[in-house]
Amino acid sequence: MKHFLLLIGFILLSLSAIGQTEKSEIRKTLLNYINGTSYNQPQLIEKAFYGDANLYLENKEKKLWIVPIKKYKSWYENKKTGFNGRIGNIISIDHFNTIATAKAEIILPKKNIRYVDLFLLKKIEGEWKIISKAASKDEREVSSKINGDKILFILSNASFYGTSDLF
Repeated sequence: MKHFLLLIGFILLSLSAIGQTEKSEIRKTLLNYINGTSYNQPQLIEKAFYGDANLYLENKEKKLWIVPIKKYKSWYENKKTGFNGRIGNIISIDHFNTIATAKAEIILPKKNIRYVDLFLLKKIEGEWKIISKAASKDEREVSSKINGDKILFILSNASFYGTSDLF
């Protein structure tokens, strides 16, 4: 019985390690997208996406604006490389076998804009690729999220405070 429990424990630990490895690979793909768009590096964007991927965006004229990845990538070509002000944060990743979903926020502080991106990913020939992305603009004020108020908490467990009367 003891050996059986050890075997079960080992299998569960192995499955957990495999899951973490997959999650880190998915994260790497998402960071290629985030860094490619934040630093005007179209080669990183291309590395993150499947070649025939589409992005489902919106603008003033269209509630559903379908943009092929080749066109999207071109928006970052012929621009000066370096940080362009886009801040990206991965919010969540969920995966099962060879499919995954992810959520990220993209903040443009200078324009006071926040987008939420949803990704559909697929493991293709051993590599995670974004096969689809949808984005929506957050209409709320984002400056507080970017330059939010800061609160300082001072905690102490001392029973005596120097020469004061406080106990």
